[in-house]
Amino acid sequence: VSARVRSLPWPMLEARAAARRAVTAAGRGPVALVFGREQSGLSNEELARCNFLVRIPADPVYSSLNLAAAVQVLAYELRLAAESGTEASPATEDAPPAVAADLERFYTHLEAVLVEIGFLEPASPRHLMRRLRRLFSRARPDRNELAILRGILSAVQARRIRPQVESGAGNGDGSMGSTP
Repeated sequence: VSARVRSLPWPMLEARAAARRAVTAAGRGPVALVFGREQSGLSNEELARCNFLVRIPADPVYSSLNLAAAVQVLAYELRLAAESGTEASPATEDAPPAVAADLERFYTHLEAVLVEIGFLEPASPRHLMRRLRRLFSRARPDRNELAILRGILSAVQARRIRPQVESGAGNGDGSMGSTP
């Protein structure tokens, strides 16, 4: 929850919709509400760890709420969502959801590979990485899916370290040389 104006658009939900999503998501795993500071809201780095930015509708003349008021409003909306029949749906995924630490390791790995292959400018990777974080936050990969993505990144790194023969140039078994 942050009132700070952003230059990079972020997926935004009204407080009531966010509460309904949080109650539903609670059936799949832990849910956290992250509140920004009264003076400055959430930093871009903090926001990058969140799935959505929550907006609490307020008077446009004074649209910022103090932290206690923001917590009260969200707690109230969560209570309404829980009582209204918005049920926490049981987990139906094949694997548990990826936890924040797993996602951070993935983002670090992804950034390193994108720099290695020349896709990201090493001096200023932040803007594109924020967009990629948003993309993967919306996708909400589970642990198995994240392991697959990390495996792809590792394969790209391995291929850069020891380039393979282009298809058709080897013996078909990955080896070089002539066959008798």
